Amino acid sequence: MNTQNRLLTTLVGSLPRPEAVVQQLFAQDSGLNYNAAAFDSLMQTEVAAVVARQKASGVDVVSDGEMSKISYATYIRHRLTGFEIGELPRAVPKDLDDFPDFKERLAKLGATPKYHRPICTGPIAVKDLSGLHKDIANLKAACKAAGVTRGFMNSASPGVIAVFQPNQHYASHERYLGALADAMSAEYEAIVASGLELQIDAPDLAMGRHIRFRDATDAEFLAAAQQQVDALNHALRNVPAERVRMHVCWGNYEGPHHYDIGLDRIIGLVCQAKPATILFEGANPRHAHEWEVWADVQKKGQLPENKILCPGVLDSVNNFIEHPRLVAQRLLTYANIVGRDRVMAGTDCGFGTFAGFGAIHPSIGYAKLKSMAEGAAIASKALWP
Repeated sequence: MNTQNRLLTTLVGSLPRPEAVVQQLFAQDSGLNYNAAAFDSLMQTEVAAVVARQKASGVDVVSDGEMSKISYATYIRHRLTGFEIGELPRAVPKDLDDFPDFKERLAKLGATPKYHRPICTGPIAVKDLSGLHKDIANLKAACKAAGVTRGFMNSASPGVIAVFQPNQHYASHERYLGALADAMSAEYEAIVASGLELQIDAPDLAMGRHIRFRDATDAEFLAAAQQQVDALNHALRNVPAERVRMHVCWGNYEGPHHYDIGLDRIIGLVCQAKPATILFEGANPRHAHEWEVWADVQKKGQLPENKILCPGVLDSVNNFIEHPRLVAQRLLTYANIVGRDRVMAGTDCGFGTFAGFGAIHPSIGYAKLKSMAEGAAIASKALWP
């Protein structure tokens, strides 16, 4: 719970990667012209820079910007056994199919993933966590240099890996999830043991509905999502809930999103997940109204008392800089629902979901973060008069 008599600020995690970082990530992913020493040196430098920029922008709980990850989930193939590169067709968001001209426009703009896609073809186990330990060391050193007391590290949920990385080995989705939960628990526990906070990225609980499960019924999707929550909770069995945050989103892309499953359909599952802090979309036009859902479950006594809400108060797919007063209004709405000590300010999603592409211009991204900090200060004055 918040004990600082003001609303704290954070972000979902990823930030735009400099071109030198993008080149190193694609070299690592392809194995071509990859120099491990040069990679490590660059990551150390750029993580220090990205943490310093967050601090200067007023962010209280910082990340490493996911500098060392080519995307939020496929990085796992470097750390776990059982994955090979493959070229199976990617599922396309259902909403884009209704607007084929727009889908083609996005493809021409380069707004589609270009990294290798891992496919599960064998038994999953921990292979090499040296990259994780380097990431931890880089972020802790950067926080110390910048005078930041709280940092978090992103990690993929078992569900998001299972939903978006095809399984050709395990007999069922449930067994695939179980193997992933057992393997990913080592990463989760290492992050928390380091003193950093752990962020679980779980877009499978929302975005999965209109991509992997686009042709399923809601009941079929929710049954699979229940398995994903159960697997996550198993993976977190040795980690205190208050040291973990979970991000849920419907896809960090510009699009109609008219097939997004409503928060009211999944909120029960979201609340079942162990992490105490929940980061979710609260700024974009498709989900900004869903504060009503949080208000309803709180009124009914269905929101666990340990949950901290971290709504997105910044849209992560446009370059508008939200006015600080709008940020403050959004935060006050949630504070009126659960109380001032159970709210943080966050972003809808990351500003650089995968390396080499992001809708947010880097300098505008940091300006948005600064506006978030200013809005949180305005709201704090109202909440702690």
